[in-house]
Amino acid sequence: MQSPIDRSDRHATQTPNLGYLNHSYRPAEASIVNRGHDIAVMFRGDAGSLWINGTAYHLKQLHWHSPSEHRVNGRRYNLELHMVHLSAENKAAVIGRLYKIGRRDHFLHELEPYLKRMADTKEKEEMVGMVDPWEARGDGEAYYRYMGSLTTPGCDEGVIWTVIKRVATVSSHQLKLLTNVVDDLIKAFR
Repeated sequence: MQSPIDRSDRHATQTPNLGYLNHSYRPAEASIVNRGHDIAVMFRGDAGSLWINGTAYHLKQLHWHSPSEHRVNGRRYNLELHMVHLSAENKAAVIGRLYKIGRRDHFLHELEPYLKRMADTKEKEEMVGMVDPWEARGDGEAYYRYMGSLTTPGCDEGVIWTVIKRVATVSSHQLKLLTNVVDDLIKAFR
């Protein structure tokens, strides 16, 4: 299945045997990168793992898309975070977290000084020191899971997607900081 999808509550099936999201994140050295089409936090050390069916998927990076790529019952949200994990076999598992406009996001608030400096220069990278991904993962035990693909070129399939059901909030100011880095061409495309 190609990602992203329009998740429909009406067609979702509850599967109790999936259990809680089993992840163990920890602070790790990281840099923030303006990739021209988005902002990414790249972990340089061991930022922890997500465990699915006995396999460890190590957190490598996180990035944001605006507007969201996934939809819920036809609704697109203001922002979506992707926490990208890779297994030892180079298989991907991504946690998606949707945001609507509201109170500021604590994790993004900690990155604001770096986001402000990133807006003017594409392909710029800056070390930010220790970053705790636990703060980005969000609250909520309910989630949706499906087998899909990456949402960026090559759109490789076989990706385990976990989308958190609870929608988080982000301030208008934080959303603007993230979207200021996106090329006009990319904005027109989305």
